[in-house]
Amino acid sequence: MDYPVFVVPGIGNSGSLHWQSVWEAAHPDWRRLVVEDWNQVACHDWVSAIEQQVAQSDDGTLIVAHSLGCLAVAHWARRYSPRIRGALLVAVPDPSASAFPAAAATGFAPLPSEQLPFPTIVVSSSNDPYGSIEHARRCAKAWGSELVEVGGLGHLNADSNLGDWPEGLKLLQSLG
Repeated sequence: MDYPVFVVPGIGNSGSLHWQSVWEAAHPDWRRLVVEDWNQVACHDWVSAIEQQVAQSDDGTLIVAHSLGCLAVAHWARRYSPRIRGALLVAVPDPSASAFPAAAATGFAPLPSEQLPFPTIVVSSSNDPYGSIEHARRCAKAWGSELVEVGGLGHLNADSNLGDWPEGLKLLQSLG
């Protein structure tokens, strides 16, 4: 990868078998969001952390976000004027979905409805318990994102057994 990459996991962080962690292990120069608490999340805290940490990066940074990290990136883009190359947004959750961890993740609704100021790809699974394909379509349309539907792969996390997920890496590279 010719550009700096900033990894934004979802709630609970991404364990060692998650594709984000596998990619990061293969690219030690990539940086991961650092937050105080991965299990009790306030949107404004994550947005501030993203701003502080991405501000230290080059303008050509690519972001790769998963789940709640996607919502944090969208809120960050609305609040600040980020100058990044683009973002891969995988498994965008719906705060109104019954599976959404509302007690542990606050301030993410309502979702930003403006076009994001950088190129984005939203990747969605047809059987994600945290966000329906219809939700992903609405987000992609509002944010001006390309939408990639990958079939029934659940929440596109470690439980999906994606390994190093070469298809996802190709999508990230297409933003560079």
